[in-house]
Amino acid sequence: MDVVRQLDESVWRGFVDHHPMGSIFHTPEMFQVFSRAKGHQPELWATTQSGQVLALLLPVQISLMNGLLRRFTTRAVVYGSVLYAPGVEGQEALTLLLRTYKQDVDGSPLFTELRNLSNFGLVQPILQEQGFVYEDHLNYLIDLDRPPEVILQNIGRRTRKNIRRGLRRGDVLVEEVSRRDQVDACYNLFRQTYEASQVPLADRSLFEVAFDLLYPKGMVRFTLARVGEVPAAVSVELLYKEMMYGWYGGVDRDYGSYVPNELLTWCILQWGAENGYSLYDFGGAGRPDEEYGVRDFKAKFGGELVCFGRNTCVHAPGALWLSKQGYRLLRRWL
Repeated sequence: MDVVRQLDESVWRGFVDHHPMGSIFHTPEMFQVFSRAKGHQPELWATTQSGQVLALLLPVQISLMNGLLRRFTTRAVVYGSVLYAPGVEGQEALTLLLRTYKQDVDGSPLFTELRNLSNFGLVQPILQEQGFVYEDHLNYLIDLDRPPEVILQNIGRRTRKNIRRGLRRGDVLVEEVSRRDQVDACYNLFRQTYEASQVPLADRSLFEVAFDLLYPKGMVRFTLARVGEVPAAVSVELLYKEMMYGWYGGVDRDYGSYVPNELLTWCILQWGAENGYSLYDFGGAGRPDEEYGVRDFKAKFGGELVCFGRNTCVHAPGALWLSKQGYRLLRRWL
């Protein structure tokens, strides 16, 4: 077995396309999006044998600052977690891959986080032996392989009532974004939402590149809700196989009385059910031991609450401690 840093794109795509846990985050297309977005630096790590891929790791280094502070503001996120071939051989390949990756990282980034999109119970012993500590993290999955009216009936009673009332009134127009210049309005809503939550937001280029590269291939959908001519809520979904992944969302709280976010979410679920998608992944619902308003919102839509968790390996404990202290001070100052 060999650990390599590049793959033939057709071999790479074939491994992901045929893997039952392969997601859009493992695709060459998503790698290209991250490689062209400011503040993002994707890497490819794979274990191969006789030209076949046995394990795949795609960490994306995300930096909030450059210069001297880059070391203290860079983390690696493995969206969709690792992929490995079935059987003992795949598990051995995964062990070799993680061991080699850890040896090479050498303190930068601060940590690497695996975001599990499915149950990784089978290889949790391997992940934890290699220093990737498990932590519970929730998510909601919504079955779209049903008639839209059935999906609507499973939404919480009050939310369902708000949706039906909003549809009758017609004050909110929900439409797909089909022009690149509309991405600017979407980003303004993201910025409002993230500033209110005091959470860093990805650079505008991430969304522009996603639109440029993924929209022509039917791999992303930007959906905007307007009250009159004013953008009031936005959601971006990544599309792959029969899956819809909730990626980014934003809302203007000044228009909360029109429930644009509820109407927007319902229209996305309805669109997915009517266009051949089988599952909607809500994109995370926080830690179970912490209050999280976003989880409360997502819970209203009748999905299945799952806990696939995350695994994190810290590469620079001292620098990470300093980074956390600085982040707390910055949030307090803001």
